[in-house]
Amino acid sequence: MKKRIFSAMLIAALICSVTGCAANKDTEDKSVTLTLMGKKSDLQKSYMTSIFNQYEAETGNKLDIIAYEDAEYETAAQEDFKNGNAPDIFLHFHNADLSRFDVSENFCYLNNEKWINDLTDGAKAYCQDKDGNILGLPFWENSVSGCYYNKTLLNSLGLKPAATQAEFNMLCQALADTGYTPICWPANGCSWMLQFGLDPVFADDPETLEKINNNEISYSDIPAVTDMIQWIADAADKGWFGENYLETGWEQISSEMASGQAVMTFIWDTWFYTDFEKDNKYSVDDFALMPIFLNTAENGTYEGGNLNMMMVNKNSDKKEEALDFLDFCATEKNYNKAFDGISTVNCFKGQNTNIQSDMVTEAEKSIKANERVSTAASRVVGYSADDMVAALDVLFRKKTDVKGCVKLMDEYRIQEAKANGADGF
Repeated sequence: MKKRIFSAMLIAALICSVTGCAANKDTEDKSVTLTLMGKKSDLQKSYMTSIFNQYEAETGNKLDIIAYEDAEYETAAQEDFKNGNAPDIFLHFHNADLSRFDVSENFCYLNNEKWINDLTDGAKAYCQDKDGNILGLPFWENSVSGCYYNKTLLNSLGLKPAATQAEFNMLCQALADTGYTPICWPANGCSWMLQFGLDPVFADDPETLEKINNNEISYSDIPAVTDMIQWIADAADKGWFGENYLETGWEQISSEMASGQAVMTFIWDTWFYTDFEKDNKYSVDDFALMPIFLNTAENGTYEGGNLNMMMVNKNSDKKEEALDFLDFCATEKNYNKAFDGISTVNCFKGQNTNIQSDMVTEAEKSIKANERVSTAASRVVGYSADDMVAALDVLFRKKTDVKGCVKLMDEYRIQEAKANGADGF
């Protein structure tokens, strides 16, 4: 009797074992491995690793992360696409380098995805091409670029922030007259400042943007571009950038601002929480926000965040699974866990665990009136931030004049457009 019971138990165990193996095999068959490509430094962000880990833990699927060093990313990724090794999911900012990739041939338009209505207006606008197509899911820290100023220092001098270009010019001169450096302008390699001034030129006039992208006009034909370069040249000559601006680079911005040596700088809010030096004379609480004035918009401008987009390879045999991954990332519970405690303006309307800077919150009305979606760096064909700063360096070192600087900007832009095979160039 005992033998029969034991035999029955053994058979049952074997059946369970076999069916268990079959179940595991079925599970394995249903799981997928998605390839995801991005810059190494981008993929190491805490909110990125969080969403990756969440996805793998909750779905049983895997992510094969392809990480390239930042400096080689564009070239290496371009080579992968050329050789048929394109990833399922591709991370990219909506900037001029995206033109290296044939977007319409390689990527899904995401216009009908269910998460579109959860995007904030600024995040949605950033991800749209000229025809209004959504190119990717903006999953990134969202900053507001503007003129961040030391409000404590201004108050002590009896000075007020500016609301117009004329007021800003007077403020800069007043600060220079009292011995302060009005603007920390990091001319040693930092390249983002010019795009702030150019955003109103192209965001406010789509026809001008279309003409320059069709190679029908150049920067030299746009008076506002010359006005901006003239203002920058004059500001440097008047001492508004201080004495050492040509040696000031990324590493020096913090010390100049935290010490009070410089009063204002054109930067973004998240910088104060990631790179601003602590334990100095001034802290983040001493700063406030006003528009950037570069002589191209009378009431100034702010630039919305430059956002890393998750783009889906339309030619992938795992396209549907890749789209599901984006759905997972755009789910409120998941993105709130990923961005918990991160200093950023919302990309999603449902974001509520991130930190929003008091500087941005207090300037909300001004931002709403004067913010532009990042346009120069993302939508001007051939735009290269490095080329812009190279042209400006020639001007600062008195090797050319304003007209010559603008001409150089055109030459570099057209050369870049031709290298990328842009139509009309």
